[in-house]
Amino acid sequence: MTTKILIVDDHEAARLGLACILEPLGFEIVGSVATGDEAVEFVKIAALDMVLMDVRLQPGDGLTTLDRIRDHSDVAIVLMSAYDNPTYVARAAAMGAQDYLIKNGSTETLGDDLNHVLAGNGPTVGGRMEVIQREMQMKVDTNLLPPELPLTGREAQVLRHVALGLSNKEISKSLGISVETVKEHVQNVLRKIQATDRTDAAVRAIRLGLIA
Repeated sequence: MTTKILIVDDHEAARLGLACILEPLGFEIVGSVATGDEAVEFVKIAALDMVLMDVRLQPGDGLTTLDRIRDHSDVAIVLMSAYDNPTYVARAAAMGAQDYLIKNGSTETLGDDLNHVLAGNGPTVGGRMEVIQREMQMKVDTNLLPPELPLTGREAQVLRHVALGLSNKEISKSLGISVETVKEHVQNVLRKIQATDRTDAAVRAIRLGLIA
C-alpha cells in the first residue's frame, strides 16, 4: 500500500523535484499545490497520509496553513524549509507538525525521515524538531535558575516558550494549559523579572541561558 502525499510549495520546480525524489521510493504524490488555501481545500476532500509543506508560501505561510489544516484533519504534516530558524521549528511543534526538515539536508534520507514519521515515531531523532521539542517540554529545576529569574518551574517553562517566539495560543497548545493560564504566567514573569514587555523578557531569558 503506497503512502499518499500532498506537496505544498509555491515554487513549481521544488514541487517537481520532490515528486521526482519520492515517487521512485514508493510514495504516491496525489496532489501538488502552490498556496495554503489550495492545501486546506485539498485536505478537506482527499484521502491523504501526509502533507509535505514549505514553511514560506506566497501568499501566506506554511505555519498558518498548518494551523488551518489542523482545524479539519489530523493528517501527518511535515514542514520543510531552507531556514533553520528555532522559532519556526518551535511554532511548528506547538501547532502539531510531526517534523521539520531542512531543505539542504540529504535527499538520500528523505524517504526514511518521512517513513519514520508515518510509523508514528515522532520527529527524526537528533533532528531540529526533536531537539527543540525536547527543550520546550523539559521541566526546569528552579534551584538552577540564576537570581535574576526568580520563577516557578512552570513560569520558567513559559518564559522559555516566549524566548522561542511563541504566542500565548501556541504556548497553550505546547504545554496543554489554557490560554488564560498562559496569560497569567506571562504577567507573573514580566512582573517578577521586571521586564518591560515580552521582547525584553525573551532577551533576558536568552542572555541568562534559559534556552540553548
